[in-house]
Amino acid sequence: MSLTVLTVVGARPQFIKAAPVSHAFAAHGGIREILVHTGQHFDAAMSDVFFEELDIPPPAHNLEVNSLGHGAMTGRMLEKLEEVMIAEKPDWVLIYGDTNSTVAGALAAAKLHIPVAHVEAGLRSFNRRMPEEINRVMADHISTLLYCPTQTAVVNLKAEGITKGVHHVGDVMYDVTLAAVERAKGRSEILNKHGLTPKTYAVATIHRAENTDDPERFARVIQWLSDRGRDVPIIMPVHPRTRKLMEKSGLNPAGVQLIEPLGYLDMAWLTHNASGVFTDSGGLQKEAYFHRVPCVTLRDETEWVETVEAGWNRLWTDADYKPRQEISEYGIGKSSAKIAQSLVEAKK
Repeated sequence: MSLTVLTVVGARPQFIKAAPVSHAFAAHGGIREILVHTGQHFDAAMSDVFFEELDIPPPAHNLEVNSLGHGAMTGRMLEKLEEVMIAEKPDWVLIYGDTNSTVAGALAAAKLHIPVAHVEAGLRSFNRRMPEEINRVMADHISTLLYCPTQTAVVNLKAEGITKGVHHVGDVMYDVTLAAVERAKGRSEILNKHGLTPKTYAVATIHRAENTDDPERFARVIQWLSDRGRDVPIIMPVHPRTRKLMEKSGLNPAGVQLIEPLGYLDMAWLTHNASGVFTDSGGLQKEAYFHRVPCVTLRDETEWVETVEAGWNRLWTDADYKPRQEISEYGIGKSSAKIAQSLVEAKK
């Protein structure tokens, strides 16, 4: 039996999540994957390097849709994805996470009556002001198969009336993190390049619209980082949008070393050796736990409530961490193989 899966990716976190699943498809046999890059992240440092480092095959289609507002970007992606899906006739469309690429892939497939499988289904921040939250909800209600990284995600879907096709498979990010640390050990020079000693520095990132679109809030985040920088050296790979905002506003965190965006292996090694992580990124919150590095989330809520309950993560508005414990529901690094097998079985 041959199964054709059309995978839609477009942003840095999706390239990372797609890597172990693509490898699982190849290892399983009988699965033909067509990778479509929407172009949402188009800078080489935010795109090409991940395909190279994570050994992901080059995209069969690059739609080159970027640098537009939410509506225009999603609409353009929808139009171009529909053309690709009509030409390729996949059995499944596979989407990841919560970006414009995610919801465009889901909508295009639904209108062509192609079943959708959503990796990282069921996450909720319960903040509908976040575009990511709207994308998550829409994608989940369109999808036929919903691959949840946690039991909390399963419960969230049940509360919205979604129970059919829901699978708790664990987190594919854990799969790729385990592999990346082993690869980075012998390859990454990021610590030497920046004169860093393990466990003596913190890593920071800022890119979410809720922090960058509100000038007053952005100023608060920058001041918060400046205050932390008095206690521990901070190194911050800067998202292109955030760098433009810093230049425009004249706001730069004191005591923070700003560097260009990193490839996945360098970022994994930088995080693995850090003493702490300060971020508004959903992915990096989890990765911090996978590396067993405490995290402070620079938001007022998080989708990854397990990391907070287990004491590895806290919101910046919280005074301290809860007692620390391990999180079992993210799995043991075999989530991608479960997804491959599930898609094959669903075709039978």
